[in-house]
Amino acid sequence: MNGTTALSPWLPTAPCTPGHCAAHPETVHRAGAAAAGAVRASVRLTAGLLTVLLGVLLAPASGLLPAATRLALVRHWMRAVVRAFGVRVRYEGAPDATGPLLVVANHVSWLDIPLIAAVLPGRMVAKAEVRRWPVLGTLAALGGTLFIDRDGLRALPGTVRAMTAVLAGGGRVIVFPEGSTWCGRVVGRFRPAAFQAALDAGCAVQPVRIDYRPTDAAAYVGDDPLAASLWRVVTTRRPTAVVRMPEPLPGLRHPDRRALAAAAERAVAQRAVASDSANLPSLSVHQRSRSRSASASSSRTPA
Repeated sequence: MNGTTALSPWLPTAPCTPGHCAAHPETVHRAGAAAAGAVRASVRLTAGLLTVLLGVLLAPASGLLPAATRLALVRHWMRAVVRAFGVRVRYEGAPDATGPLLVVANHVSWLDIPLIAAVLPGRMVAKAEVRRWPVLGTLAALGGTLFIDRDGLRALPGTVRAMTAVLAGGGRVIVFPEGSTWCGRVVGRFRPAAFQAALDAGCAVQPVRIDYRPTDAAAYVGDDPLAASLWRVVTTRRPTAVVRMPEPLPGLRHPDRRALAAAAERAVAQRAVASDSANLPSLSVHQRSRSRSASASSSRTPA
């Protein structure tokens, strides 16, 4: 599930790498984690994995429940997963919990998925490789994830049609339109393809901004193994996630998918201007990369 993939000229890329953008367990340990901290981290990791596994085991039975009951269980389960890993969460804004909605968010970590599903559960759009991931792949498939072949550009229209069908049927679709994980200091460009589904279905778009404190603790970028990311989260003292949900964007008020994507990108980026400025290092890989095309790719995006 990890490793660098060959770059394609049309695939989204990000300049974020573990060395530049993510604190590693050794750094956290030097900052003060001792034996007691290691025990606490082990308890968090075990609790988090067991909570995920419990959901996987109960997922088939939940399919027999009414849709409203099933979605409520998903929300409670996702919140339990985040809490089990020791992450504190603050939600800001009141999203529309009824009716069709295309949910679009910046993409920082594997934690983004349970954080959004805890308040706005829906059909995720993920790259096809996720289906082969241990445990998480099974979980994604059981959750009705719409898998996309990122290397097959010709398959994209079919994915957009599938998204449109879900939205037209009154469902909710969740997409990370950056198409690649970034460390959270800035927002990558939102790719417009997914927004065509909102236009075709005549539904609104809900922008979501996710911030983590410390900023680099949850970042899951580049070639960073999942195990290292998990350990980094559970060894961080009081990791916090802030999920901001501004007003939805009426899709039909925009002339095309590019205009709608740009409006959603601005809505997400503007929500974090003040908080991000305090976290940017004096010499940031992102500051160097904004004026040129990114050359390093985050290989495990769920979008």
